[in-house]
Amino acid sequence: MPTGAHRRDTPPPRTAGSETETLRGFLDYLRTSVAAKVDGAPEPGVRTAAVPSGTNLLGLLNHLTHVERALFLGEEVRDWPATFRAAPQDGVADVVARYREAVERANRVLDTCADLGEPVPRPRPGRPAPSVRWALTHMIEETGRHAGHADVLRELLDGATGR
Repeated sequence: MPTGAHRRDTPPPRTAGSETETLRGFLDYLRTSVAAKVDGAPEPGVRTAAVPSGTNLLGLLNHLTHVERALFLGEEVRDWPATFRAAPQDGVADVVARYREAVERANRVLDTCADLGEPVPRPRPGRPAPSVRWALTHMIEETGRHAGHADVLRELLDGATGR
């Protein structure tokens, strides 16, 4: 996207269905927004910190990939702060593809969930899983928070705005 480009601002989903459809609709909306914000961002700026905390676009998406995998697939994360950094050899396309793949896998798990009150069916022996409702709500909160960060970082990087 050229410097200062404005992406069309996509409105939130209009869901008229069940609680599950509403939660999943908003989560997918946020997932799409955050991936689009990183996709096509220029190197090396995409991994350059624009704030004192060190936060950068590529790191945010890498972190969200790990959260998706931990929450819905049961993968263990031993060092959460490290998830905010993408490996030096990982380009934008690599990180975006990994995120989208984690989302697809998470959605396949969610497709098997009929009751929001039941635990997320994930392989993690000896560790209780949260309810599907809690997991969806948390993932909406987590993705929304970092999507906002990504909006600001992308605008600072090359002036691109919009969802």
